[in-house]
Amino acid sequence: MTSTRAVDLAELEAAAAELATPTRVYVSAGRFAEPEAGLPELAARIRAVLGVIATDDAWNRFLPGYAPPSVPEIHDALEAVETHATPAFLAELASVDIVWPSHRHLPADVAERAAARLVSLLGPEASWWTNHDTECGAVNRLTPLFDSLLAGTDGRHFALLLQIADD
Repeated sequence: MTSTRAVDLAELEAAAAELATPTRVYVSAGRFAEPEAGLPELAARIRAVLGVIATDDAWNRFLPGYAPPSVPEIHDALEAVETHATPAFLAELASVDIVWPSHRHLPADVAERAAARLVSLLGPEASWWTNHDTECGAVNRLTPLFDSLLAGTDGRHFALLLQIADD
């Protein structure tokens, strides 16, 4: 499923960057090198962000010896998300701490606006994935800490957001 829509790469990257919070909410957005990328390529991008977290001074002390899961393991941890639910989920993930929900990383209106823009840029045909089991609410952890991921692709471009927290 490759989109034929024109996506402004700079806009996509800027919308993702608006959702980032230093040492808590990591984002990545861009264009795949592969002409018709799918979930394995998206999982590889997720693995790259996990690698950044593992070497971040804020987290490497909590993650001694941690190596990100393999691309197939990440692929297997992902669950599909309905596109209509994506903007709200993305805004919440960017703004509300996953361990301490009363703590805000971003103002809700800022997160909602940026999330809606990001989802709009990838378009209605984009596929979205999370490490949450949408049936029971459990989380398929990607790290030994608390983490929550939402990632999407239109087959040519991708955007992902990963929040990490300790207890």
